[in-house]
Parts: sequence; C-alpha cells; structure tokens
Amino acid sequence: MSCFAIRPPLRSLAAAALLLACAVAAAAPSAQAERETEQLIQALGQSGCQFERNGGWHDAVQAQGHLRKKLAYLRKRGLADSAELFIERAGSQSSLSGKPYRVRCGDRPAVSSASWLQAKLVQLRGARATPPSP
Repeated sequence: MSCFAIRPPLRSLAAAALLLACAVAAAAPSAQAERETEQLIQALGQSGCQFERNGGWHDAVQAQGHLRKKLAYLRKRGLADSAELFIERAGSQSSLSGKPYRVRCGDRPAVSSASWLQAKLVQLRGARATPPSP
C-alpha cells in the first residue's frame, strides 16, 4: 500500500475535524455575549415601550417573548454569538417580511429597534465600565 492511498482519507478526516471544531466554537457564545443579549431583552421587556412588528404594535413583554424565540432559533444554529449579531439578526427586522422593527416609548417618535437596542447596549457597557464611586 502506498502513501498516496492513505493521504486523501487523512486529509478528509482532518478537514472534518476542523469543521466540527469551528461549528462547536460558533455555537457557544461567550458568557459576556449571553449576559449582554439577556440584558437587552430584559431592558426592552421592562421599558414600557411599544414594539412594532409587521405593521402591528405590541407591548414590551410581547416583544421580549418574540425576541427570545428568535434568539433561541439563532443560537441553535450558532448565529448569535454576540450582542451585535443578536441585534442584527433577530432584533432589527422581521425574518419573514423583511420589514424593520421599531420601538416607540411614550410620546417620543418611533425609532428603529436596531438603533434602540444598540443605544441600550452602549448604555449597558458604559455602566459596566464605570468604576463604583467611593
């Protein structure tokens, strides 16, 4: 048996192992990413704001439930391993219609949900980076 007969199967095996390792790594978001994403969903749920989805306005608790379902779908596929990817892939627009989501808080004009979530993420990260006062 020659060396050439062994190499292709080993290359295929190595390639498969590399793909599997990449898939496992992509499927497991960091603890920080999980925490930030959860904080964003909680912030929306507790905001008292309204959430527009496919032309209809929903309360914040309904929006929270909807985004949790979308997050679970993405996480199963390794597609939401950061808060930014969650915003982009779950929190910005309908995956069915492609229509953007919007958030309306009180008397203020509605803004894109992507903008609202990104601003909230900056706020959350800023609060975490601020040292406690003595």
